Amino acid sequence: MTATLKATAMLKRRPDAVAIGLRVWGIIVFVFLFLPIIVMIVYSFNTGRLLASWEGFGFDAYEAALANPIIRGSIITSITAAVGAAILSTALGTLGGIALARSRVGSLTVIVATGLLAITLFTPEIVDAVAMLPWFVTLGTDAGLGAFNIGLVRLVTAHAVLSVAVVTFIVRARMAGLDASLEEAAADLYATPFRRFTQITLPIASPAIWAGALMSFTLSLDNTIVSSFIQVPGSTPFPVYIFSALRVGLRPEIAAVSTAMFLLTLLALAVVAMVLRRGNASTEEIARTLAG
Repeated sequence: MTATLKATAMLKRRPDAVAIGLRVWGIIVFVFLFLPIIVMIVYSFNTGRLLASWEGFGFDAYEAALANPIIRGSIITSITAAVGAAILSTALGTLGGIALARSRVGSLTVIVATGLLAITLFTPEIVDAVAMLPWFVTLGTDAGLGAFNIGLVRLVTAHAVLSVAVVTFIVRARMAGLDASLEEAAADLYATPFRRFTQITLPIASPAIWAGALMSFTLSLDNTIVSSFIQVPGSTPFPVYIFSALRVGLRPEIAAVSTAMFLLTLLALAVVAMVLRRGNASTEEIARTLAG
C-alpha cells in the first residue's frame, strides 16, 4: 500500500508530456494568430513614409493621422454609425430576445423567427451588400424616401440589420436561463405590463443588453464589405478608407489609426465581459451568452 502511494505521488510530480505539448502548441497558435497584429502595432510607430519601410521609432504616424481631415472624417463616420447601429439593433434585439425567451418553446412562431434570424446571421456579407444596395436605391429614389440617400442613415440601417440577430440571441440566451417567477409575482401584485417590463424584465436582462450593444458596436466598427457597397461620397467609414488607401500604398498613419481602433475594440469586449461578470455570470455562461 505504501509503495502504491509513493508511486502515485511520483506520477503526480512527474510532468505530463501531453499537457506540456498542448500548452506549447497553444502558445504557438496564439503567436501565429496575433503576430500580424503585433507587427502592425510596432510599425505604427514607424517614422518612414511607407509602412513596410522602417526608418525609425516615433509618433509621426499618429500626429499625421490626427492632422489628416479625411482620416478624422472617416473615423467620426465609423464611430457615429457604430453608435447608431448599436442603439437601433439593441432596441430591436432586446424586444426580440425577450419575446423568443418568453414564448412557448417549440411553437411555430419561435421556430420561424429563430430561423430567419439565423439566416441573416450566416448569410455571406457580399450577398447582404448586393441585396442592400438596390434596396436603398429603391427606397431613396423610387419611393421618394430621401433619408435613405444619406450615407449615415444607410450605414446605421445596414449595420443594425446585420447586428440585430446577434443582440437577439444574446438577450434570449440570458432570459432563457432565468426563472420567470419574478415577473409572475409582479403580475400577481397587479403590476401593469409596462411596469413589469421596465422594473423587472429589463433589469434582469440588462447585462445581456449591454453585452449585445457593445458587440453590435464592434461589429459595425469593422464592417467593410457592406459599407463599401452602400456608402455615398462624404460618409466613408474608416475600414472602407483603408481598403481604398491600399491601392496607392499603405502608410504608417493607417497602422496608427488601426491600432487605436483595435484597442477600442478590445476595450469594448472587456466591458462586455465585465458587465456580464457583474451580472453574476460564470465564465461558461459568459461564453454561452456571447455565442447566443
